[in-house]
Amino acid sequence: MSEGFSRPVAGHVPVLRLGDVLLVTLQGDLYDSTAHQLQQDLSETIARSGVTGVVIDISGVEVVDSFLGRVLAEIAAQTELLAARTVVAGMRPAVAITLVELGLTLPGVRTALTTEAAMELLARPVVTFRSGGTREESP
Repeated sequence: MSEGFSRPVAGHVPVLRLGDVLLVTLQGDLYDSTAHQLQQDLSETIARSGVTGVVIDISGVEVVDSFLGRVLAEIAAQTELLAARTVVAGMRPAVAITLVELGLTLPGVRTALTTEAAMELLARPVVTFRSGGTREESP
């Protein structure tokens, strides 16, 4: 994957690099092989480029099933292990309702209403608290 745009290839999800953030736009169904390839591509790109965030725009997804929910959670977990953060943007109300009905909580996945809001969320420093209540910020 190049530093700028990646061109869509059959079975691949295009990934765009915007500064220190990767933007992934999902459209329609995500099949097993495509999901696996996306996870691998993202991990390799994060490790190679040192980006600090991933935005996954799902505004083009009509239905989120347990498979897609699991894929999103796995991507967020892999991203966090590689010192980056993941934000899912553009979730439709019906999709949120379906996720709740399926009992999927998507641990480690932050959400934003729009891609712009997701980018703003990633631009904010992360605030953590150490034992003893000491506050610590990191980019």
